[in-house]
Order: sequence, then C-alpha cells, then structure tokens
Amino acid sequence: MLELIDKYWLYFLVGQYPSGPLGGLALTLILAVMGLLLSLPLGLALGLMRVSPWAWLRLPVTGFVYLVRGIPLLMVVFWAYFFLPSITGVKTNQFWTMLIALVVFDAAYLAEIVRAGIQGLPRGQMECARSLGLPYLKAMRCVVLPQALRNSLPSLVNQFISTIKETSLGYIIGLTEVSFIANQINTLAFTKPVEVFGILGLTYFILCFGLSRLAQWLERRLARQGRGATLSTKPAA
Repeated sequence: MLELIDKYWLYFLVGQYPSGPLGGLALTLILAVMGLLLSLPLGLALGLMRVSPWAWLRLPVTGFVYLVRGIPLLMVVFWAYFFLPSITGVKTNQFWTMLIALVVFDAAYLAEIVRAGIQGLPRGQMECARSLGLPYLKAMRCVVLPQALRNSLPSLVNQFISTIKETSLGYIIGLTEVSFIANQINTLAFTKPVEVFGILGLTYFILCFGLSRLAQWLERRLARQGRGATLSTKPAA
C-alpha cells in the first residue's frame, strides 16, 4: 500500500493538475463545499415557503419538494446532463452539471429539515412574537427561525455528510472527482483493487467523521451556553 501511495498520491489529490484539469480529492472538496454553500440558503428559503401562510407560495414549493424527494439523485444528474441542454440549448460541463444537481437535490431535503424544525417549536413562540406587534416575517426571522435552526443542527449535519458522499455520483458523467481518479489508479495498478478502494473509503470516512465530530463539538458548545438543543428533526427520506 505504501508503494501505491508513494506513486499515485499526487494524482489522487489533484488529478492531472497543473498539466490538465483539476481533479481528485481537491475537486471533490470544492464540489462538496460549493454544494453546501449554495444549497443551504436555497433550502432555507424553500423551508420558509413550506410553512408560509400564503397558499400561492406554499403549494408550488411543496410540490417541488415532493417531486425531488421522490426521485433518486442519479435521475437528477441525468436530467441536468442530458435533458436540460436539449431544452435550453446550453451545454454545461460535468462540474457545473453535478453542482446544479447537488444544489437542487439537497435544497429539497434541507427545506424539509427547516420545515420540521419550525413546526417542532411550540405554536406559542410565533403567537407571542405576533402579540408583541412583530410582523410575520420579522417574527419568523428574529424569534422562530434561530430556535428552529439550533434544534435542526444534527439533521443539517447529516445532510451535509450526505452531500459529501453524493459527490461520488459525478463519476457516472465523467467528472474526475476522487472516485473517478481512484478507479483510474486501480486500472493503472491493476492488481491492487483492495488497497486502492480501501484508501478511497478511508478518505470518505475521514471527511465525514471529521464533519460529524465538528458538529458534535458545536452542539455541546451551544448546549453549554444554554442555547443548544439536541432534538433531531430529520424528516423521513
């Protein structure tokens, strides 16, 4: 295994860069971070729309969330890669296709987490805020939403961990993320699939376990400050 690492470690980390496009673990991390950063505000907005008192806003978003949650991510990737270019006439590369699919797919799940967090709070929270004269949006932003997000922290982290693992589906459209590179290394080494895919699995484990430990530390910190909550509001997939 040490010989394998010594020979292919740079290819595993950055792919063919700088002689070619960036790939490997670096591309996986960039894709995961951008997916998280873009899907979180979109999921937050969709979650607020899901609990909106206005039906014209709530019903279309509810339909969208149910539609996306009812199909596998693989189908979303295929639609983004094959179907959308035929309609829009704009061909996107593998990276942007995978990023769009991740953002749309994860935003739907994050929206349900936010909705469950809000509806898990006592109704008196909103009623008290409104009785103090706060308009609906300000009561939601200043009173309800901060509590809902703290309660939803474990579920949000679970979804973030899923996003990291979902980047491996970029393999099917030829995106040179770390799973694709690992398969290339396995083809070159030919006789060491256990070592190659063992290193790949260990890499994903370190990323996901590190994120989960960071979330636990943050949760304990919030709990010590008297503001944390441990109730998971993860919706059923």
